[in-house]
Parts: sequence; structure tokens; C-alpha cells
Amino acid sequence: MRSVSVTQIKEMKQQGEKISVVTAYDSTFTKVAEEAGIDAILIGDSLGMVLQGQTTTLPVSIDDMVYHTRCVARASQRPLIIADMPFMTYGDEINAMENASELMRAGAHVVKLEGGQWLANTIALLVERGIPVCGHLGLTPQSVNQFGGFKVQGRLPEQAEAILADAIALEAAGACMIVLECIPSPLAKLITDNINIPTIGIGAGVDTDGQVLVMHDMLGLNTRAPKFVKNFMTGQTTIQAAFAAYNQAVKDKSFPAQEHGFV
Repeated sequence: MRSVSVTQIKEMKQQGEKISVVTAYDSTFTKVAEEAGIDAILIGDSLGMVLQGQTTTLPVSIDDMVYHTRCVARASQRPLIIADMPFMTYGDEINAMENASELMRAGAHVVKLEGGQWLANTIALLVERGIPVCGHLGLTPQSVNQFGGFKVQGRLPEQAEAILADAIALEAAGACMIVLECIPSPLAKLITDNINIPTIGIGAGVDTDGQVLVMHDMLGLNTRAPKFVKNFMTGQTTIQAAFAAYNQAVKDKSFPAQEHGFV
């Protein structure tokens, strides 16, 4: 079984093959995702909300992330493993290196950071030290208090221009992929078309190079699911079948549909 690598993810973009990503936080669901053919697993700081019962991702610690990364890594053979760096664990370059190293030692293949051009030096330093980095633009949940809630970003022309500039800067700094969250679908397409690294969308339309959903949302476990979520348990009799249906829908571009995006 060939493991999915950063290089392979980039090749998938070049070949027009959609990249399927889902969150997982333990060994059992990691195995289910792998059997369904999922390309990458994100150990998201979303665990603060779906596992710990927090109202935001901010209380999640690096120790929490290391623990769950280890759980996923023990069970994973094929998918690329991406681990979130939680709030204020990369505020300066030394802090970023120490915490990213912890996640890599726990089994991550890539670390994910939220933010734009201000992160360029940090990303370049991590990449230089052998740590692949995934960026995250648009609605960045760690900045929820600054945004005044979980709101779509990039609707105003100046906001859209800033997000595009951030994406170009992150690629130039050495990021290997970028998550685009809750931005207008046309903006996500524009960014995807103007950078050479893969974009992974969540609430960003069908034209990104791949899609990611929080596992609990994808399984219909949240009663107040965001607009961009589809319940893949509908019509399925097992959790395994729901994961497979999600993977297939990403690959054949039937998800996300127009109603899951923003304008």
C-alpha cells in the first residue's frame, strides 16, 4: 500500500484528481477513513468542540494535539496525516519550531497554521528544517473573537484581494497546501487557479483541489450543521459506507453542490 505523500498531493492537483480529507482523532475512525480511500486525515483543533465540548478551538493545547496525533498515526498506513497547531503555539519562530517538532515526532506528516503573510518567515523556517506546512486562510477559527463570530470571509473586494495575496505569499514561503474555509466560491476558484500548490476547501465551493469536513458533521452528528455540510449518513446503513460515500462524492465532484457554497 503506497502512502500518500506531499508530493503525491501536488501531483493530484496537476492531474485534476480531487483530494479527499476528513478529520479524525483516534485509531478507530482513522482505520475507517483509510478503508474508505480517504487521501488525508486532519487532526483538527476542532477536537476542542466535538470531543471536549468547548465553544471554540482556543482552549486546545499542544499536549491535546500531540496525544490525538499519536492515536491517529498508530492506525494510519496510507493517508497523509495533517495536524493542527493550536492557538498561540506559533506566535514566534522558536515557539513554532518547538511545537511543530512535537507534532512531527507524534506522527504528523504536515502541520497546519492559520494566518496570512505574517506567517511567511515562520513557514519558511519550518520548511527549511524539514517540516511541511499547510496554510489556512479565510475563516480561521482561532481568530473567531477578532471576526466577531464564525462568518464568511472575503466578500468585500479588499478582503478578497488580501486573501489572494496571502495565498500567493504562503506558497512563496514554502507551504505545500492551503485550506480555504468559508470564502465565496468564485474567490476560491481564483486562488486555486493562481497558485501551484493544492487548495483544500471547506465551505469554498467545488473548484478547490480537494475538500475537508469535520467527521462529526459529515456523519450528521451536529444538530446545527453549517451550510457547507452534507450529512453522508443519509441513505447509508453503516458509518463505513458514509465515509466511502463522502470520498466518492469528493472525487466525482458531486460534493460540494452549489447549495453548500457562498457567493
